Amino acid sequence: MRILLLFSISLLLNFSCSHAEDERPNILWLTTEDNSSHHMKLYDQNGAAMPAIEKLAAEGVVFDNAFSNAPVCSVARSTLITGCYAPRIFTQYHRRTKHVPLPKDVMPLPYYLKQSGYYTSNNSKQDYNFILPKEVWDESSNKATYKNRKQGQPFFHVQNYNVTHEGNLHFNQKAIDDTPNEELQNIEVFPYHPDTKTFRFSYYHLHNRHKVADKMMGEFLADLDAQGLMEDTIIFYYGDHGGVLPRSKGYAYESGLQIPLVVYIPEKWQHLFPYDRGSRSQTFVEFIDLAPTVLSLAGITPPEGMDGKPVMGKTIKKSQIQNKNTAFGHADRFDEKYDLVRTLRVGKYKYIRNYQPFNMDGLFNFYRYKMLAYKEWSSLYREGKLNDIQNQFFQAKSPEALYNIEDDPHEVNDLSDSEEYQEILTQMRQQLYDRIIGMPDLSFYPEPYLVENALDNPTAFGQKNKSEIKALIEIADLNLESFPQVEAKIKNALNDENPWKRYWGLIVCSSFGAEAKGFKSQIQKLLIEDKENLVKIRAAEYLMLNKIPIDMNIITELMKNVNSETEANLMLNSLSLIKEYQPDVKFNFSKEIFPPEWYDVENDLVNRRMDFLTDY
Repeated sequence: MRILLLFSISLLLNFSCSHAEDERPNILWLTTEDNSSHHMKLYDQNGAAMPAIEKLAAEGVVFDNAFSNAPVCSVARSTLITGCYAPRIFTQYHRRTKHVPLPKDVMPLPYYLKQSGYYTSNNSKQDYNFILPKEVWDESSNKATYKNRKQGQPFFHVQNYNVTHEGNLHFNQKAIDDTPNEELQNIEVFPYHPDTKTFRFSYYHLHNRHKVADKMMGEFLADLDAQGLMEDTIIFYYGDHGGVLPRSKGYAYESGLQIPLVVYIPEKWQHLFPYDRGSRSQTFVEFIDLAPTVLSLAGITPPEGMDGKPVMGKTIKKSQIQNKNTAFGHADRFDEKYDLVRTLRVGKYKYIRNYQPFNMDGLFNFYRYKMLAYKEWSSLYREGKLNDIQNQFFQAKSPEALYNIEDDPHEVNDLSDSEEYQEILTQMRQQLYDRIIGMPDLSFYPEPYLVENALDNPTAFGQKNKSEIKALIEIADLNLESFPQVEAKIKNALNDENPWKRYWGLIVCSSFGAEAKGFKSQIQKLLIEDKENLVKIRAAEYLMLNKIPIDMNIITELMKNVNSETEANLMLNSLSLIKEYQPDVKFNFSKEIFPPEWYDVENDLVNRRMDFLTDY
C-alpha cells in the first residue's frame, strides 16, 4: 500500500511539473498609430503624460532604441507581422498597387502561434501589402476579442488604437483660432518646424490624442486585470511607426522611425526575460525582431526565413543582445509620392542614403497636405519666411548624410562633409551597401517592372537577379563620387543595352545636375528614341530640372503610351517634382489622357497626381 501511495504521488508530481512546463504566456500587443517616442513623456519631458503605459513600464522594460523599419503603416505592419525586410519581399510600397505572395519559408506570426494552440485575434487593422493566408487569425475585426478562446487556451491578441492617426490632425482653422494662446505656451517646437500658432496647436492636439489613447488602453488593461489575467499576460505597447507631424510619418528620419516600445513583464514570466522589471534597455529592437521574439516567448523556434532575431525568450541571454546597436530603415513610395531612401543607425550615429536626392521631402502628397501645418509650412517657404533649417524640407537633399543623434536628435546638422567624421561615414556607407546587396533590395528596379515581372515570387526573383541588382546599386552609388571621377562610368550606363542601367544612369545625372550637362545631347536622344517609357521620363526629368527646353508634346505622347496605372503614377511623380521646382511650367494634357476607369476611386494615386498637375 505504501509503495502504491508513493507511486501515485510520484505520478501526480510528474504530471504537475509537465503541466507547468507546458504552460505558455498570453501575449498582448497594444498598438497606437502614428506616434513616435518623441511625443511621450516616458521618453521626452515635453511629451504627453500616459499614466497607463507608464504603469506598465514600472513593471516591465522600456526600450530606448526601438525602431519601425519603415515610417508608414502598411509597410511597417507587413514587416512587423512577417519578421522580414520589406524591400526583400516586395512589400515596401505604401499602399500596394498589387498584393504580393509571401516567401515560401515564411508565414505571418499568428499562423505559427495558432498552429501551436494559441487563440489568435486582431482588433482590427491589418493593412498588409501581401496576400494574407486564411489560417492566420481565429478572428479579425473591430469586434475581435481574445475572450472567445477555449477555457485555458493561451491567446495572442492585437488591440489597435487609431485616435493618434494622421487623420486626427486634419482639423480646421476654427479649432486653432478657438484655442487660447496661453494653452500653447509650453509647447516645444522642433527646430525644423516654423514656430507658429498652427504648429503649436498641432503639437498640442497630438499630445492630447496621446492622452485619449492612454485612457482607452488603461480601460482595456483594467478589464484584463479584472479577469485575473495580468500575471498570465506579457504585454507589448508600441507605435506602429513614427509620429505624424510634418517630416515624420513618411520620412526616414528618427521622428518617422523611432517608436515607443514598452514590454510588461509579469513576475511569473520573469525567467523569459534578460531584463529586470522596471528597467530601461539600450538594446536596439527593430520591427523585424518582434515576430521572432513573440515566437521565442511562446516556446516556438522562429523560422529561418525571418530576417529578425529574438531579443527575449527562455534561451536569450543578456550577453547576446546587450550590444545589439544597429537598425535599418527604408522609405520608398507613400501613396502617390515616390522616393528611395535607406538608413542605418549604429549606436549614436545615423547614416541616410538618398538615392534620388533631387526628390525634395516637401513634394506634394495629397493626404499629407490635408494637414494645415503642411500647407502653412509650404506657404511660408514660398514667401521666403523660413530659416535655413526650415527651408531644407523643400530643397534637394545631399546623396548621403550623417548625424550624431545624441547631440542632434532632430537631424538638422549633417556631418558628412566634416573631415572628423569621414572614417565613420565610410564605415556606415559600406555597412549599408553590404546590407542592401545581401537582401537583395528589390527597389532598384522600378515598381511597375516588379509588378509585371516579379509578382509571382518576389523573393525568388530577387535571388535570381541578385547580380543585376548589385550592378544597378553600383551605378546608383556613382553620385557619391566627384563627377570627373565617374563621368566615364555614367556614359557607359547611359549607353548600356540594359534599360535599368540607362534608367539609373539618368537618375545619377539628375543628382549631379548642371555638372552632367555634357550628356545633354545623349539624354535628349534617350528622350526621343528609347524604347522604355520609364527611361524616357527620367530623361525628361533631367532636362526639365536643369531648364533645358523640350517639346512638351513629347511628354504628352509619352503619357499616352503608359502601360499601367503603376507606371503612370511613377512617371507623374517626375512631372510633379518638376512642377514643384518650376511652378509656372504647363503640361498640355488633361485627365482624358488616361482610361476613365483609372478615376473610378476619387483618391486613386493617378487621380491625385493629375489633380495636382492640372489644378495646382
